[in-house]
Amino acid sequence: MQKIKPGYLQYILRYKIVLPVIVLSCFVNIVNAQLRNAYNLADHDDKRYYFGIVLGYNTSHYNISHSNYFLNQDSIQAVNGLNSGRIHLGIMANLQLSKRWDLRFYPLNLIFSEKKFQYDLKYPDMGDNNLVRTQKVESIVMSWPLQVRLKSDRIRNFRVYTLAGIKFDYDLASNSGTTNSDNLVKVNKTDFGVEAGIGFQFFNKYVIVSPEIKVSHGLRNVHVPDPTFKYSNVIDRMNSSMILFSLHFEGGGN
Repeated sequence: MQKIKPGYLQYILRYKIVLPVIVLSCFVNIVNAQLRNAYNLADHDDKRYYFGIVLGYNTSHYNISHSNYFLNQDSIQAVNGLNSGRIHLGIMANLQLSKRWDLRFYPLNLIFSEKKFQYDLKYPDMGDNNLVRTQKVESIVMSWPLQVRLKSDRIRNFRVYTLAGIKFDYDLASNSGTTNSDNLVKVNKTDFGVEAGIGFQFFNKYVIVSPEIKVSHGLRNVHVPDPTFKYSNVIDRMNSSMILFSLHFEGGGN
């Protein structure tokens, strides 16, 4: 019986393993090339309108202006708004005005946020040894943005766009009408502001996935003064500021 050499066995094993791997790699590359070249949702730009679902993460804070009371006292050295993150979700409606321009509205857009205030104290509060005090104000905001979007040419299954618009906000968790038993800064229920951002559309076989980053700035002073609360007296104006990272899943329409 002929003896099989170890080197020959290694050659056979190498041939049986390496060749299928090479063939499989070539097949995967061919499939990927086919997918890249395929023109997904070719009739999408012919739709007058379509809808989408929005999921995202936001970071927000208040831009704070000091009051005259702050300048005339020495117990609070500084007050600043700190960034804090939460999620948001909504439903989008998109109206295509032309090849380049869209009008977008969000009939349902729920933003969860938390605003933090940091006070640097010269003297600690009674019964507390800390010289830094942090307060949190929770918000559940119903936001109604109206945006104009400028789109680039579609490059196969990719497109870039910019947007700008206005918004109206209603805070469902506002404490403006309650008694200040919790010793928190009071925030107005309503706000309005401006927004601007940039995004990218990736056309898949059945849905368009659009990552987007947007900056939002409130124009209204949402601070509700409380003369009985020293941490409120040092604030003159509070304007909301937010950065939103969103994923849009866009699809059906006519």
